[in-house]
Amino acid sequence: MLLELFPYLSALLIEEVERQPDKVMLRTRVRAATAACRCGQSSTRVHGRYVRRLRDVAVGDTGVVIELSIRRFRCENAACPAVTFAEQIAGLTTPHSRYTPLLRGVLMQVGLALAGRAGARLAGVIGITVGKDTLLRLVRALPEPHVGDVEVLGVDDFAFRKGRHYGTLLIDMATHRPLHLYDGRDSEDLAAWLRSHPEVKVICRDRSSGYGEGARIGAPQAEQVADRYHLWANLGQAVEKSVNAHRSRLAELPSEPVGTRDALEDQPEVVQPSAELRIVTRLREQHAAAHELWEQGMSKAAIGRNLGLHQATVRKLVNARSADDVVAKSLQRAHIVDPYVGYLHRRWNEGVRNAAQLYREIQYLGYPGGELAVQRHLRRYRTGRGHAPAVGPRPPSVREVTSWIMTHPEHLRDEHANNLHRLRERDPELERLTLHVRKFAVMMTARHGDRLEDWIADAEQDTLAPLASFARNLRRDLDAVRNGLSLPYSSGAVEGNVNRLILWNLICQHHAYLSSSMVHSRCSAVSGTASPR
Repeated sequence: MLLELFPYLSALLIEEVERQPDKVMLRTRVRAATAACRCGQSSTRVHGRYVRRLRDVAVGDTGVVIELSIRRFRCENAACPAVTFAEQIAGLTTPHSRYTPLLRGVLMQVGLALAGRAGARLAGVIGITVGKDTLLRLVRALPEPHVGDVEVLGVDDFAFRKGRHYGTLLIDMATHRPLHLYDGRDSEDLAAWLRSHPEVKVICRDRSSGYGEGARIGAPQAEQVADRYHLWANLGQAVEKSVNAHRSRLAELPSEPVGTRDALEDQPEVVQPSAELRIVTRLREQHAAAHELWEQGMSKAAIGRNLGLHQATVRKLVNARSADDVVAKSLQRAHIVDPYVGYLHRRWNEGVRNAAQLYREIQYLGYPGGELAVQRHLRRYRTGRGHAPAVGPRPPSVREVTSWIMTHPEHLRDEHANNLHRLRERDPELERLTLHVRKFAVMMTARHGDRLEDWIADAEQDTLAPLASFARNLRRDLDAVRNGLSLPYSSGAVEGNVNRLILWNLICQHHAYLSSSMVHSRCSAVSGTASPR
C-alpha cells in the first residue's frame, strides 16, 4: 500500500512507520546488495553505515521524513581516486540534499510564485516547514532558461532609484518573458546583446535616442517601432503646454453684467488681482537673475545661495527655456480657496466679515486648507468699499481642457463636450489644436502611418509652438514613429514587466526598512534606551 502511494520509494525496504505528533517517520534501507561508484565500478564491500534523513512532501497536512540507512562501500577500482563512496538511490537522493526531488520541485514552484516570506507562510499551511532563505536559494539555483530565437524584442528602462540609478529590461514580445536585465541604459550594452542575436527582426522601444542608436548599431537589419503609448503621452504634453499658453482665454465672459459696473470700476484690482501681477514680476526677475549667474559659470547650489532660493527652485528656473514657461507653470496651479470663492463672496456681501467664521463654514463644504489662506483671500476686500464681486462659473483648468481635447469625442460627457465646443468657437487656435489631435488619434488607432509626414508638415506650419516642436521632434525618429503608427507591435508587455519590477523593488525596500527598524528597536531595548510603552 505504501509503495502505491510512494512509487519513488520502490528501491527501498520500509522497515517501520512511526506516527509522531508533527510528522510521519519512515525508517528504510536499500534493497540492492551492491552499489556503483562514480567511476562506474560496482562494489559489494561495505565499509560502514550511517543514517540519512530526507524530508518529503506532506501527506494530509503532516510532514513526512524518510530515515534512510545508507551504506558506504569500498571502490574495487584501483585507479579510482575515491577510496570509498556512499550509495545513491536514483530519483530519490543527491549528494548533500535534505529534500526528496518531489519536495524540492514543490518548494521551487512555491518560491517562484511567492518568493521568500509569503512562500514560507504558504508552505507552513500545507505542512512543510521551510525558511524564506531556503526558498530563495532554491530559486537562485534554477538554471537560466534558454533564450532561443527572438524575432520581436521589447526594450525599456526602469529605475532602481528614480532620477539616479536606472537599468534596462529586454522582453521577448512573443512570450512576454524577460530575457535579460542589465545595469544602465547605454546604447553600447544594447548593441552588444543584439549582436549575439542576429535573428531579431523587430525592436519595440520608447523614443529614447540611446536605445535607438544601440538598435541601429547592434541590429541594422531590424525594424524599430516607437511605442504608441509614449507617442500619445508626448503629444499630451505638447497639448497641455499649448492650452497653458491660452490660459487667460479659458474663462467664459458672462452673458450679463456680474454686479454693478460702478463696483467693478471702483475695484479694478479685484478683476486682475495685484498679487498675481507681483508673482509674475518676481518670477521673471528670478528667471533673469538665475540665467545670468548660470551663464557666468556658477553652480545651481551657488546660485541658490546667492539669490536666497531653494535648490529645487533654482533648478526649475535654470531648466526653463523662457520666463513665460515658469510663469505659466506656476500660475497653472489653482489656488486651494478657488472652489469656495463664490460662497465666500456671497457671505462677505451679506455682512459676515469674520474670516475665522467663514473658514469654519467652508470646512463643512469640504474645504481642505487652512484658515490663513482664507484670510489672505479676503484681505483685499477690507479696504475701500469692502465689496466682493459676485463670482461666475469657475473657468476650467488647463488639465481639464487638455483632458477634453485628448479624449475621444464619443467618450466625453455631454457637459464636457459642450464646454469644449464653446472654447473652440471662441478661440481659433484651440480649434486647430483639437483638429490636429484628432487627426493624430485616427492615424494612430487606424494604423495610417502613411499619413504621418503630411500631419507633421501641417503641425510645423501652425503657430502653436509646443505642437510644432513635437512635430519637429518626430522627424528625428521618423522611421520608428511611422512603424509605430503602422505595425501592430506595441510595448505593452514591456511596461507590464517594468511595473512588476518596480513593485518588487518597492517591496524589497519596504522589507529592508522594516528589518532595519526591528534591528534598531532590539538594539535600543538591549542597551536600555528604548522608550517605555
